[in-house]
Amino acid sequence: MAIRIYLDEVLKARHMTSKELCKWIGITEANLSVLRSGRAKGVRFTTLNKICYYLQCEVGEILRFDGQLEAEEEGQERARIKSQEEAV
Repeated sequence: MAIRIYLDEVLKARHMTSKELCKWIGITEANLSVLRSGRAKGVRFTTLNKICYYLQCEVGEILRFDGQLEAEEEGQERARIKSQEEAV
């Protein structure tokens, strides 16, 4: 995945459990687990805002770009380039 999640590291640095964070931000433990594991396809800005507020951190401490396209996007990009080359 192109976006890496570092929520566990921030939680540990703040000596906080995910259960405590869930209670404060108002989401289920299951939903936070999906985000923590990197399986989430998106996150609401309101949720991200609450996470950063309660953890007293910046968005960049939780989410980082790894410099790569996601596998699905990379395949689509290759197909687009190939079709452009074939059209020439």
